[in-house]
Amino acid sequence: MHTTGLAAEPIDEVYGGDRLGAALADARRRTLAIYSHLDLAALEVPRIDIVNPPLWELSHVAWFQEFWCLRGGDPRTPSILPRADSLFNSTTVAHESRWTLDYPGMQALFAYMRDSHDVVQEALARAPEDDRYFFKLALVHEDMHAEALLMTLQTLGLPAPSVELTAPISTAASRDVRFAGGEFVQGTRHASFVFDNERGAHAVAVAPFSIASRTITQGEFAAFLEASGRAPPRYWKREGSSWRVRRFDRWVRIDSAAPMVHVSLEEAAAYCAWAGRRLPTESEWEFAARHDAAGGLEGMIGGVWEWTSSPFAPYPGFTPDPYREYSEPWFHTHYVLRGGSFATSPRIAYARYRNFYLPGRADMFAGFRTCAIEAR
Repeated sequence: MHTTGLAAEPIDEVYGGDRLGAALADARRRTLAIYSHLDLAALEVPRIDIVNPPLWELSHVAWFQEFWCLRGGDPRTPSILPRADSLFNSTTVAHESRWTLDYPGMQALFAYMRDSHDVVQEALARAPEDDRYFFKLALVHEDMHAEALLMTLQTLGLPAPSVELTAPISTAASRDVRFAGGEFVQGTRHASFVFDNERGAHAVAVAPFSIASRTITQGEFAAFLEASGRAPPRYWKREGSSWRVRRFDRWVRIDSAAPMVHVSLEEAAAYCAWAGRRLPTESEWEFAARHDAAGGLEGMIGGVWEWTSSPFAPYPGFTPDPYREYSEPWFHTHYVLRGGSFATSPRIAYARYRNFYLPGRADMFAGFRTCAIEAR
């Protein structure tokens, strides 16, 4: 489990020099490992909104790296794979069309992944330290898609890959950790690479609040289901007197001490209403993660993604980066999650990182922790 992420070392400092090339190679190895146990040529994937055909998504990752690192985001510069822009640009290729496009053969697509990555590494070796923004963007983009590939395996009930996926277990009783609040700077100020939705660091005043020392467990969520009569969440079912949960292709008994995962914002809010609690705001979550000097909070980084009650919105003075589609289209419809999960690369598991999903989504490795409701 990640415990600190990169909170103290922004990505531009961690991956200076030769370390960036090694990180890109590591990301590509992990991407390929996640689907290496599957026969992708024979795999039939249903057309549903929350997944992509595996070969399309793998090829999209390669295309994105090539497009930004080798072509500078200029579609007038040709790809090394003919027709790649018309096949793998997620901005222009409609989701529903990705099952029926006229793709090159699987071997050609894997050759494209290999060859384009090799050329990117050669270009990186020639790039000065102050001109590596797109290489860092391609790195974190691939890390994010690797987690999306794992989400697809879970959604479709396919076997787990041979990569480490261990959810943190807490045997400690949950307790409230009190923060006196105050003013702090939310967001990121000085870094050569930062996501556009993190920029615009600004002063935020946070009122005193109390937040749970850990996220809600599966056992606690089961008690809520039994007391409220609510329908079980995605991947849960009742079997006799016990609850079972699907982990990839296997149904297992819930682990009462393990964190609740694959829960929607709507389900998290329903639990809070039942328990007389509330979700933290995005600002409260970041304040707690960055000011927990005594170490009273468990699993804030790399446990499970944690829902907040805050809509995903731009920080003051927001301007989109060259990859405009990363943040701007999703403002005000999605909600913020924080902290990263056990399936998240440590490269993007840090206290300021903002993830965002629609409130009804529950296929992510997401749970939640609660705050006390206090009289104001």
